Amino acid sequence: MSRSDLQVFVDWYSFVDWYLIMSKQKIQEGRNWYAIHTYAGYENAVSRNLKQRIESLGMEDKIFNVVVPTEKKIKIKGGKRIEEEEKIYPGYVLVDMTVTDDSWYVVRNTPRVTGFVGSGVYPVPLNTSEVDELFKRMSSDKVMHNIELEIEDAVVIVDGPFKDLEGKVGEVDEERGKVKVLVSMFGRETPVELDFLQVKKL
Repeated sequence: MSRSDLQVFVDWYSFVDWYLIMSKQKIQEGRNWYAIHTYAGYENAVSRNLKQRIESLGMEDKIFNVVVPTEKKIKIKGGKRIEEEEKIYPGYVLVDMTVTDDSWYVVRNTPRVTGFVGSGVYPVPLNTSEVDELFKRMSSDKVMHNIELEIEDAVVIVDGPFKDLEGKVGEVDEERGKVKVLVSMFGRETPVELDFLQVKKL
């Protein structure tokens, strides 16, 4: 390689380095909410560990809040309705932060964190509208029902006047805890609204 070719080579890589640095600074500008991916089932542990790291490393001026998004849901255990907190996005934790090399390192190297949600190595902030909608959902007084049924599922009715009839799920209303089941009566499919406890998946 001639001296002139070597200079072109060096200049090119200097340009690439400069471009990547400038791109990184542009992407990481300002305070935003970011999503980080964790090992499933370790979201709360990651949240605790990260908060401890923020405090011990003095990063409160760059990392402001860590949240595991949850909502209240009604589940059935032992035939009884039980209200529980359920993770909205299993495997993810939200972080309110200003991204710098230091803050990125603190978050990324927290045990059981596998990376930021983003483009390549660069974190991409969540849309403000998405974050607002998520926090509204988290603070809502409405309790959703955890109905493990989908449209077209075959079910049998186990309680009420239509007991033992079989049908297909036509609609699921998690807010009210109701399902509409299409059952065959008088030679035609008839929708029947039932409590989700009154049906069992076949």
